[in-house]
Amino acid sequence: MFVSKTRKIVFRKQSTINAFLNALQECKQWGYEFREVGFGGTHVHFEVDVPSRYSVDSAVAFLKSFTARRIFGAKPNFRKLYKRGSFWSGYEHHYSFGADAEASRAYVRNQAAHHNTQVIADAEPVRFA
Repeated sequence: MFVSKTRKIVFRKQSTINAFLNALQECKQWGYEFREVGFGGTHVHFEVDVPSRYSVDSAVAFLKSFTARRIFGAKPNFRKLYKRGSFWSGYEHHYSFGADAEASRAYVRNQAAHHNTQVIADAEPVRFA
């Protein structure tokens, strides 16, 4: 789970969600594999398989940096919200899916409902596969 700096509600517009999903699509060229992605307004949950050549710490640093650059590129006005250029907070949460992987995936999928977040449809949703 990645959390936006100072927990600003940034994932309420489809265009911001699209920018994040497009960044994840680009990361696939380095061997990352993504499955479920869920947005909770201030944060994003996602399931990722990290290539074995990367440590968890280096993967988290890369994904935060890369997705932040892509979001700032797609949403230039976010620079006004994040004057220091740091989009993500220092908080991160990662764990392995255990025996109840489907329950974990359902939790990730249902983030909008769980946090009662309404997405503003300012763009067409991108297909993420």
